Amino acid sequence: MDYVSQTRRNIRVRRTWLLFTALIAMGLTLPSCRSVEWFVVKRSLRNKFRDEHWITTRQLADWLADKQLPAPILLDVRTSAEWKVSHLPGARRVEPGASAAVAAGDIGRDVPIVTYCAVGYRSGEMAQRLRKAGYTNVQNLEGSIFEWANEHRPLVHDGRLASQVHPYDASRGRLLSDDVRAPLPPNEAPNDSELRSR
Repeated sequence: MDYVSQTRRNIRVRRTWLLFTALIAMGLTLPSCRSVEWFVVKRSLRNKFRDEHWITTRQLADWLADKQLPAPILLDVRTSAEWKVSHLPGARRVEPGASAAVAAGDIGRDVPIVTYCAVGYRSGEMAQRLRKAGYTNVQNLEGSIFEWANEHRPLVHDGRLASQVHPYDASRGRLLSDDVRAPLPPNEAPNDSELRSR
């Protein structure tokens, strides 16, 4: 990439982050403002993870419903506190900072894998690690579990249906609809190392 292209890209990324930061700082909570926040988050993710493949919540739901297709391996890239509230049915939890080898375990390199987290940062990083390790069929779930829950798609907790999602933190949690946002206990807020790994 030449210097001018790189400079333009850096300016676009900075503008996106400035807009996202401004929206968060203003504390927007109205549903129409939530859609603006989602737009900024998704654009930021697409810029950050340009080389990764994405799948929408609708595409994943259709894929999981089609019993003629082999289901993808779902990797939940969130903390144990987040997982304990709810997760997608059939998902496996992996630590956000896990290596590709640990996260994939015995999964074949060409087996379809879909990564997700709260909104897509940590799962994007995991998808990136998996791709660089030679896994050829990895997709990151756009909007991750927050968008999945906002659309009232199936969630589970201890083998039973669940209706709420861990909000990650107070700021990110605003991206969840009120009816699906679980309370955030003070002792379950992510620590500094988890914040850096999102």
